[in-house]
Amino acid sequence: MRHQVAGKKLGRDTEHRTALFRNLAIALFTHEQITTTIPKAKAVQAFVEKLITTAKKGDLTARRRIIKAIGNPILVDRDLKDFDRKDLHADGYKVNKYHELQDGPRVVKKLVDDIAPRYQERDGGYTRIIKLAKFRIGDAAQLCVLQLVGEEEGPQVSGNYSRRRDKANKRMEFAAKLRKGKGKSEQSDKQDEAEADGEIEAAAAEETATAVADEVTETDSTAGTDEAPATDDAASSDDAGDESDDTKAE
Repeated sequence: MRHQVAGKKLGRDTEHRTALFRNLAIALFTHEQITTTIPKAKAVQAFVEKLITTAKKGDLTARRRIIKAIGNPILVDRDLKDFDRKDLHADGYKVNKYHELQDGPRVVKKLVDDIAPRYQERDGGYTRIIKLAKFRIGDAAQLCVLQLVGEEEGPQVSGNYSRRRDKANKRMEFAAKLRKGKGKSEQSDKQDEAEADGEIEAAAAEETATAVADEVTETDSTAGTDEAPATDDAASSDDAGDESDDTKAE
């Protein structure tokens, strides 16, 4: 019995579920809205709002509690390969000569200094779930947007550029091509089957016509052979009549 045990297991063990919540929370604080399935969004919503409530205190203890919950990851809210090293250095990022990230701003700092102050006058309810008319490819799970209240102009909702949406669109286009190719192959198979059936029917009709022609030929030949003896009989009877007439004349 699961008496007084809150939360959903989501088909995962404790360690996996904790890592899932941590990653979803980091993504939400980084981009301020994420697209996920409805069960995951409902499960992580309370976890995220508790972190925001803790961050509203803004003291060292609050920061340490947040770090204990989600760690202290680097805030990566852009594709670093699209920016020069000087621009990244001006924004607080440090990359080596191979453009690999070494250090940068932290998610916890953004949560405490930027996100939490927005909700100083709000007692809970920092996030919302927006159901989407989209379904995940593979298992057809319904998708939704989990976003911070006040961030209604995010990329997944407003139509701005989003790498995740581009990847999803590419996957959908690829799946559509596969479905279209499968439909074409099925149509070609049906056409081939129809052509094969037509060839079989034509061959059968040709065989039938040949058999009928053979029967007609045999019938004609039989009729010819039956008429020939009758002619011979008539000729012999004529010869016999002539001989009898000669005898009488003598």
